[in-house]
Amino acid sequence: MSAAAHTSDADRDNDRPEAPVVLAAYSPTETLRLKDFQDLSPEEVSEVERLIASRRWPIASKASRRLRRSSKPGSLDLRRVLRANIRHGGESMGLAWRRPKSKRRGLVLICDISGSMSSYSRLLLVFAHALNQGLGEVESFVFGTRLTRITRLLQHRRVDNALQLVSGSVMDWSGGTRIGSSLREFNRRWSRRLLGHGASVLIVSDGWERDDAGALAKEMRHLQRSAFRLIWLNPLLGQPGFEPLTAGLQAALPFVDDFLPVHNLNSLEELGANLAETDGVRPVRRAVPA
Repeated sequence: MSAAAHTSDADRDNDRPEAPVVLAAYSPTETLRLKDFQDLSPEEVSEVERLIASRRWPIASKASRRLRRSSKPGSLDLRRVLRANIRHGGESMGLAWRRPKSKRRGLVLICDISGSMSSYSRLLLVFAHALNQGLGEVESFVFGTRLTRITRLLQHRRVDNALQLVSGSVMDWSGGTRIGSSLREFNRRWSRRLLGHGASVLIVSDGWERDDAGALAKEMRHLQRSAFRLIWLNPLLGQPGFEPLTAGLQAALPFVDDFLPVHNLNSLEELGANLAETDGVRPVRRAVPA
């Protein structure tokens, strides 16, 4: 018998080509989802804009006053019961039910476009445009030193055209920041009209305030009472070691229901999940001394 016949199984295994080693790696899109908006290249900004625009952003629903037919017990639909009985000669044919219809909860977005937010403002407005296109109950505002309503401008289907209209209409782009006076204008002019039916409010700002922090606290207290949920989104919150130490944030945070980062695509997706879960009763709020 030849020596080749005595070749061991181990030797034959050694002669086989090695299986390729599969290394775990992020896809380009996955890497982009985790990258801070201020660190994106122009090409990456365009790709993130495309991803934001193509995403369906969920939002919480609420029970409407209007009722719909239901196969499950709820409110008795007496009219349907009587009509069914009449059609069958007055003989009872069972019960019919109605339940409240589901309606999308309103959303108000108030976005800081001052100089300190310049690295984030455009992509956040792309996000506002996507919300405006995909949902029917979204109102959008921007502010630097004054408040400007941009809801109608964002209704343009093409995001570039919509942002051009916004930039042409806003007079205080990349200027100073007056959060308190901007919220005061919203509370006096828009709050009752937009928040009377249980809308949530998103404030997007890094919290740098030019004016008195006490005035900001007063307006935040009023706004929280009017809103179903008050969420503050801060792009700096995504940076390691960040602490909300500015006078503006110190004044505002006692009246905030959720304080969340908004610095990359992943944080926007987590915000979408958060909005989809904010149904039901209002959040529990602790009393803050006046």
